[in-house]
Amino acid sequence: MVRQFLPLNGLRAFEASARHLSFTRAAIELCVTQAAVSQQVKSLEKRLGAALFQRLPRGLKITAEGEALLPTLTNSFDQMAITLDRIEAGQVRELLFLGVVGTFAVGWLLPRLSDFQQQHPFIDVRVSTNNNRVDMAAEGLDFAIRFGSGSWHGTEALRLFEAPLSPLCTPKLAERLRSPADLVEATLLRSYRADEWSTWFAAANVPPAAQINAGIVFDSSLAMMEAALQGLGIALAPPSMFSRHLSSGAIRQPFPTTISLGSYWLTRLQSRPPTAAMLAFSDWMTSQMSPASQ
Repeated sequence: MVRQFLPLNGLRAFEASARHLSFTRAAIELCVTQAAVSQQVKSLEKRLGAALFQRLPRGLKITAEGEALLPTLTNSFDQMAITLDRIEAGQVRELLFLGVVGTFAVGWLLPRLSDFQQQHPFIDVRVSTNNNRVDMAAEGLDFAIRFGSGSWHGTEALRLFEAPLSPLCTPKLAERLRSPADLVEATLLRSYRADEWSTWFAAANVPPAAQINAGIVFDSSLAMMEAALQGLGIALAPPSMFSRHLSSGAIRQPFPTTISLGSYWLTRLQSRPPTAAMLAFSDWMTSQMSPASQ
């Protein structure tokens, strides 16, 4: 019950006195009398049942209890001052919590996020990455960007764009490949979706009987691409999410054939009323959905 009735004036008087180790200097800062500060601290100590200072002839010495309380109060008062300054300036910050499948976060969102921040400087974005499995309610997310069909129970989904898959590998491995059938002899890296390579082979007109020399299975295209960069095999991944690797020449796309197994979606819980920050982010994402932005 003590926490419900601690006097704010007493807390402020203690915090200022502890910083200055002087009731007199604290009184000057707070624009009250030295006697008022001393009395407010005494009242606080009485409420807490603990001494916060030792009163010495030439000043104050903070006790262990006072040292434990001081940093919490100083931080709290600092945060209050910052928030009040922002309110006075009309610059209240909002938080936006995003859960993003890692491939999309690295390959698309992060290179563009500075544009959103420039347009909305008072929205603080918190990004957590995942492997396409996310519990929005449990994780307190405003939005989740994920890959799939768009059907997730209890969610509202805005389709962003497709991300077709194609073989990607190092230039050294690509030099050995003359036709899609050459992949039969290669080590093929894949995700937990077991039908990806067989679907791609069908699109590339490679006979089913010739398939498949599967390698390591990954739960993340980012990890799979790192394995491909290290020459451990050939990844089946979205080239659009790894454009920087392709532009630098670290990775090559040996064949133009692609397959589409889903799209990226911006999702939110239907039970989650959109905040101003959520509406701003949704509008920004929509504005980014031009072919040039993808």
